[in-house]
Amino acid sequence: MCIFAAVIKDRKEMRKIYATFITLLTVLQVSAQGWPADYKGVMLQGFAWDSYSESQWPQLESQADEIADYFDLIWVPNSAYAGSMTMNMGYHPVYWFKQDCAFGTEEQLRSMIKTYKDKGVGFIADIVINHRNGIGAEDSWVDFPAETYKGETFQLGLSDICKDDECASKGYNPTGAADTGEKWDGARDLDHTSENVQKNVNAYLDFLKNDVGYEGFRYDFVKGYAPKYTGLYNATAKPVYSVGEYWDGNVALVKNWINGTKQEGVIQSAAFDFPLKYYINDAIGSGTWSRLNGESLASNKNYKRYSVTFVDNHDTYRDNNKCKANLEAANAYILTMPGTPCVFLNHWTAYKTAIKKMVFVRKKAEIANTSEILESGQKDAGYYVKVKGDKGTVLLVLGNAPSVSTTGFKLATEGKMYSIYVDNALDISGIEDIKSEEETFKMPDCCTPEEGKMYAFFEVPSSWGSKDIYCWCWNDKKNFTGGNWPGVKCTKVGTADNGNAVWKWIGPDSSEGTPTGIIFSANGSPQTVDYEYKEGGYYDSIGYRGTFTTTGISKFEAAATGATKVYSISGKLLRTFDTVVDNSEATKGLASGLYIVNGKKQAVNSK
Repeated sequence: MCIFAAVIKDRKEMRKIYATFITLLTVLQVSAQGWPADYKGVMLQGFAWDSYSESQWPQLESQADEIADYFDLIWVPNSAYAGSMTMNMGYHPVYWFKQDCAFGTEEQLRSMIKTYKDKGVGFIADIVINHRNGIGAEDSWVDFPAETYKGETFQLGLSDICKDDECASKGYNPTGAADTGEKWDGARDLDHTSENVQKNVNAYLDFLKNDVGYEGFRYDFVKGYAPKYTGLYNATAKPVYSVGEYWDGNVALVKNWINGTKQEGVIQSAAFDFPLKYYINDAIGSGTWSRLNGESLASNKNYKRYSVTFVDNHDTYRDNNKCKANLEAANAYILTMPGTPCVFLNHWTAYKTAIKKMVFVRKKAEIANTSEILESGQKDAGYYVKVKGDKGTVLLVLGNAPSVSTTGFKLATEGKMYSIYVDNALDISGIEDIKSEEETFKMPDCCTPEEGKMYAFFEVPSSWGSKDIYCWCWNDKKNFTGGNWPGVKCTKVGTADNGNAVWKWIGPDSSEGTPTGIIFSANGSPQTVDYEYKEGGYYDSIGYRGTFTTTGISKFEAAATGATKVYSISGKLLRTFDTVVDNSEATKGLASGLYIVNGKKQAVNSK
């Protein structure tokens, strides 16, 4: 790799070569099955629940240049046909070898995978094999399709369904063995002791890996069948990456599942670090910092290689397991820890600039899934962790912990409740090139401010057609859009430069409270995911783009002494000048909006 690095100067090309090298090395080494050791990549979960617009294959493909600079793997939802090409998350698959789903066609899927592969980024397939649906009407529960792959026909029948499946109560006679895990109501539980089931699964995984082009697998609901079967399937398919959804906060049970995947004494799969996710919820959400001292996969020297860390996913985000905390700080924690961090789509779109800087620091220091935690613990009203990467050491300070020593370190990036430092010898000079969305965004000419009112804009994706757009806006105390889904109708104000329609929501007086969340929909369906509310914010199907707010304020004087700092109205530090500069210079080039310059409000109109 040193020889390559000496002659390849282009960063993207270098990443591509490195990714190819790791892939080849991993395939050749049995010990690398499950998840590669010393892996330095970062994963993006490229979807949320009902993110049908945001996660369309062409939509994700269009962001390849940006995403490939920060992520090495992308986990996408189940791409197998699940009975509908619209409004279907795919978790009750019907076909396995037909890769047409609500997120796009098989052709679009293959195009997306190739585009990213050319940039050194691999894809993780969502594998749903615990259960399966039939092809008929709702009551046709057991009519699985016959499919052909490599000239061979594959089909499941009643003998491949667990005998204790609920279809027995509907007059069917499943003759498989008893379920080897937890039951799943709503689809047929497959009997993984069946040789025919194993034959079908093995062919399906071969198809996904060697034909479609996936590099790894995320196994859904692995509590539904014994872990040895995940091991058997991976030993045959040999994915570069494998991670199981063993949803449990008990670290002993998660470790037991990982160990249960062993084949010939070798672990065959990593697991999502649910114990760590719940520690993060408690520590950052309620200030119970001691929770981060609890054992997780990432903190265990024997299991950190097999830890895929995360703050939220599509399931936790829509139920009571959602992280209700400072999400920037939460992501800062997983992006400085051992394990392989998986950033959730909603967090990426809402806090893109901050996360870019976190990933930048992690990769500069070359923190790996097996990196060493040098120090960690509760301090004052906060927490700190010091992690040694291959090229540098990173110090993360969470909460309010002023007594944490930063001697020998320099500040790399910071935000609400977190500061990330690196050792003085580490070169992080490129971090200032990461521009905020608010610095680069330009509001379409059709958008105008709204004095004294809550308001926001939405650019409608072309795939939504010409339906009326509705807004749903709320906080934990009240709903600002009537309380009856889908909320209130917006007003069409014009078109963006790309021809997409732009709609505007005007809400109550700003004095009535501060919303926290906002959703746009085409009269209920389709809809966006939950977005963080920004006064005057401009959103599209990908997420928040920028803010357009203005007041009667036209000019403020800079502070008489010290440096000049420019913040967004939401509190994000955008720029720092070593000396005092006037307001026009401090905000030069910024998009229209309201900013804080030296502690005072400054309105900018870039038009």
